[in-house]
Amino acid sequence: MSETSQIILGLCFLIAVYILTRRVHVWRIRRAYNIIIRDLQEKGAVDPPSAVELPYSEVSMFRMSLRDYRPKTLHYLISSGIIGVTDSGKYYLKDRNVGSIDSK
Repeated sequence: MSETSQIILGLCFLIAVYILTRRVHVWRIRRAYNIIIRDLQEKGAVDPPSAVELPYSEVSMFRMSLRDYRPKTLHYLISSGIIGVTDSGKYYLKDRNVGSIDSK
């Protein structure tokens, strides 16, 4: 195999790895979105009086495992107006019609 074809093959491999890692990140963010929405729906947190605390709302510095996407996804949902936060730091669903994202 010539040097040029090895370089082209290596670049194709790097591009494929990059695309695969992006897809894995999107899949994990969708999964975190579904987990957060399901948790709030199951606990009945649909307005400020019924708001609940979520154990994964803060990032733990001492957690030794794979990357947890739930805190970042929770902050995104808050900034998007899908989830509300009370003054005491509890969370509730603002939009009751929100559902899970379909996995494709």
